[in-house]
Amino acid sequence: MAISSPGLASGIDIQGIVSKLVALEQAPLIPLQQKAASLQSKLSIYGSIKSMVSGLADAAAKLSAPSAWTSVRGMTSMPDAVNISVAPGTAATSMAIEVQSLAKAQSVASGAVPVGTAMGGGSLSIQIGNWSGGSFAPGSATAVPVDIAPGDTLSQIATKINAAGAGVNATVLRDASGERLLVRSNTTGEVNGFRIQATDDDGDDTDADGLSRLAFDPGTASGMTQSQAGSNAQATVNNVPITSATNTITDALPGITLTLSKATTGPAEVSVGVDRESMRKNIQAFVDAYNTINNMLATATKYDPDTKVAGSLQGDSTAVGLQNALRGMMRSVTASEPYSRLMDVGIEMKTGGVMSINTSKLDAALQRPQALQSLFAQTSSVATERGFGLKVKAFADGLLSVNGLVSTRTEALKSAGTRNTKEMEKVSDRAARAEVRYLAQYNAMDAAVGQLSGLNAFVTQQITLWNNIKR
Repeated sequence: MAISSPGLASGIDIQGIVSKLVALEQAPLIPLQQKAASLQSKLSIYGSIKSMVSGLADAAAKLSAPSAWTSVRGMTSMPDAVNISVAPGTAATSMAIEVQSLAKAQSVASGAVPVGTAMGGGSLSIQIGNWSGGSFAPGSATAVPVDIAPGDTLSQIATKINAAGAGVNATVLRDASGERLLVRSNTTGEVNGFRIQATDDDGDDTDADGLSRLAFDPGTASGMTQSQAGSNAQATVNNVPITSATNTITDALPGITLTLSKATTGPAEVSVGVDRESMRKNIQAFVDAYNTINNMLATATKYDPDTKVAGSLQGDSTAVGLQNALRGMMRSVTASEPYSRLMDVGIEMKTGGVMSINTSKLDAALQRPQALQSLFAQTSSVATERGFGLKVKAFADGLLSVNGLVSTRTEALKSAGTRNTKEMEKVSDRAARAEVRYLAQYNAMDAAVGQLSGLNAFVTQQITLWNNIKR
């Protein structure tokens, strides 16, 4: 392998000279790199703007929906005992509710046996139905059989019952006396009780031995005992009695769902009214979404004379145009009555285009939800006369569309970044080729100097020899 040592023959620092020349070739990279950083910064900001515009569109869409202005909410004086939820459009009302008892699920328990005892073989038949006066009325579902092997323990039997899907669940309770099988209805209410009949391999289905011990049936007195009867919830609405198989009452009052949690000692006052708090939150979310974009644009386009630092989008006509368009829209007028401007309901524009809410004015406007609906959701064939929710939603969707202002500017920045990258690659490639060329030229010069130095040494030597001979 050849060893190259530039400048060895001439003593000139060829590598240093070439490095400086290459640095001159690479000088155009500096402004290109600065431009790349600027483009990336702008792209990042426009990405944030795109997300913020999408958030504004969502907030405006909520205000433009008629359901936003007809929403209702339920209120209760005893939320720990009686809770309420209401469907949209439910009429305003109020009532007094007392809870006498909650709905319960039927539960039975076997006698205690030593842990791991084999209960005997056979099968269990589990039937859902209603107990009344000691007799059982089967429900519409058919009985579910559960086959039991002779060596099955209570834990194995509980697993088989749970896998059968019979409308009950089983577990094993262990204490100092041994273990017991506990079986409970999956659902509360009188009609969701159950009967368990045993077919015992020992031939006697009613004795206190074998699988008969796990029966719950009037004909098997030695089987499991009931620890809790299935029962309905008992309550009154304005002193009118109601019952329910569950503690969630959905059919008694149109559009209203009551959830009972415990018995009461007095009436719980329950009411349905206009959900003004939800309306307030939607308006606040709209104002916050606008302010987020406005603040971003204000920061990105400003120039600080004290620090002499310009924002990343300072002088960007697209950003400035977007900022002015948003502020102008929020100051515009709709065709709605009696409110036609945002400031009429307390949404006011302050210095720097920041919006704030005048609480007292908004509180007054919230007493007229239909008028607010007109302000935000007014429909019209003329775009400028539509409600603010519809106008802002359409404006935001336009910005985010393929040919929209934000999308177009973003694509332009990406294209500029691609071109800038190619220019940097060209400069780097040109500098690399120049380095090869400079090294070749200076190495050739170094070799020529080396040859001349050798020739000079030879001539000097010959002259010295000639002079010596002459003497």
